[in-house]
Amino acid sequence: MKGKISVLMITKNAQELLVKSLRSVAGLANEIVVVDDYSTDETVKIAKRFKARIIQNHEEDFGKQRKFSLKQATNSWILVLDSDEIVPICLKKEIKKVVSESKFNGYYIPFNNHFLGKKLRYGGEDYKKLILFKKDKVTITPALVHEKFVIKSGKVGYLKNKVYHYSYRSLLKMYQKFTDYAVREARQKVKNGEKTSLKKIFFYAPHMLWARFIKDRGYKDGFFRLPLDIGFAGMEFLTYFLMLFIKQ
Repeated sequence: MKGKISVLMITKNAQELLVKSLRSVAGLANEIVVVDDYSTDETVKIAKRFKARIIQNHEEDFGKQRKFSLKQATNSWILVLDSDEIVPICLKKEIKKVVSESKFNGYYIPFNNHFLGKKLRYGGEDYKKLILFKKDKVTITPALVHEKFVIKSGKVGYLKNKVYHYSYRSLLKMYQKFTDYAVREARQKVKNGEKTSLKKIFFYAPHMLWARFIKDRGYKDGFFRLPLDIGFAGMEFLTYFLMLFIKQ
């Protein structure tokens, strides 16, 4: 339907911030589609409270799961949101405005990441993602991790207000996520024909730490974020190390 928005979310055991995330899009979307990978916590129950349409589907490839969720949407405009992302009121108003004007086929939205409840502004944590677009104008790249949305034709705009992202809520969950991502990334790289090496295993990790904390000025956020950047370095090491044991 023209001018109306469908919020698309894929979930798995995502109860922690789901209430805040779904509540933040109240009054913005007239359709919420949750594709759930058979959660065993309260995820489905919470989504039902917000009158979301829930489809349970297992797909290891994040890109394919996103593509599956896109097929379920009935509106012309799509907002892709994760369960740990929140749309503040200022962004909600901006989205309503640009969708009604419909000057572009998609919009990049900036993100404000948080680590242990504190805002991050530097070191790779200030970025934009294409998560608002017309349904028939986008393609999704298959990927075990870090799938992308690409506009097929027409112009793309940029919004000013940010999505609040709370991915790094505890050290344990952060390192668990990084381990999962390293396994996925290793498999993806092998699938794409990339080879590992001693250089990649032992030098890419310290370079990642240097790039995030020094080159991209992560230090300006404060030394409290060092465990995060060390985690990214560890994920880099684990990715290329695991590639030694994965067959193409």
